[in-house]
Amino acid sequence: MSIDRSLKVKGALSRHRNVLSRGERIEVLKQEERWEDDKSVMGLPKVAHRKAGTGKKDAKEEAAAPGAAPAAAPAAGAAAKK
Repeated sequence: MSIDRSLKVKGALSRHRNVLSRGERIEVLKQEERWEDDKSVMGLPKVAHRKAGTGKKDAKEEAAAPGAAPAAAPAAGAAAKK
């Protein structure tokens, strides 16, 4: 019997999570130079955790790219379907 996809642990922590653990929040505060070692770990300030963009290009940008297919090709394909 196979294991359900939702129960697999491999790579579970590599995806984006909205809530950070206390240790992760402290690491972010250290990187932003907002953390002092003598502070209490209780009552930490909020830390913005934004998901990074995927870097996908819009259709307009792809058409403007030097190696893109000519704009007439999609129109010819649509005419052939009729």
